[in-house]
Amino acid sequence: MTTRRPLRLPSLKLIAIAAIAGIVAGAAAVYVKEMGYGNGGGEAVAAECEAAKERAVSLTPFMKGDVAAMVAANQPKKLQTVAFTGPDGKPMTLENFAGKTVLLNLWATWCVPCREEMPALNALEKALGSDKFQVVPINIDTGDDEKPRNFLTDTGVDALKLYRDNTIGVFNSLKKEGLAFGLPVTLLLDEKGCLISAMNGPAAWDSGDAKALIKGAIGL
Repeated sequence: MTTRRPLRLPSLKLIAIAAIAGIVAGAAAVYVKEMGYGNGGGEAVAAECEAAKERAVSLTPFMKGDVAAMVAANQPKKLQTVAFTGPDGKPMTLENFAGKTVLLNLWATWCVPCREEMPALNALEKALGSDKFQVVPINIDTGDDEKPRNFLTDTGVDALKLYRDNTIGVFNSLKKEGLAFGLPVTLLLDEKGCLISAMNGPAAWDSGDAKALIKGAIGL
């Protein structure tokens, strides 16, 4: 029988990993500041994502505490190369979530901090999931769906759907964008699919800090 820790009380292992991830994220923040996120498709995309840039600035005060590793996007950006499959196995892109603020999370069953934070992401979806907001976790295990699906079932994750990319293409595309340095990777996107902020490493997504950030993003 698996003993589950109470939500909002991260294990010592997760705290230690998050501390290291914070250092990595700090380095990533310097990299992002130096390189920029780019405009992801020219002036039209830049104009479309201008609101996301303003939102990133307004949300910066919420990127603290349990979500202090979040790095605000400093340039408008649409992630047009992110492709994966849905719960029904059919191809999807971020366009399928148009109209919703999305917390996109890349994870794998072999990634210890990913496994640690998944119940918290599940709790966040239960608390704030709506027609305005959705947690979208993309599993990047190779092989078929059996292992990640069993993991979600065994850990009581019942509010999150299984999105998959067993080619690791999503991770590689985000790596090329300067957004992914390891797992887990979490991106906050506005209702147009424009990047607001990014984080490398785990977080207590069921914490007050995380909920305040998401509420600020969706205007609650």
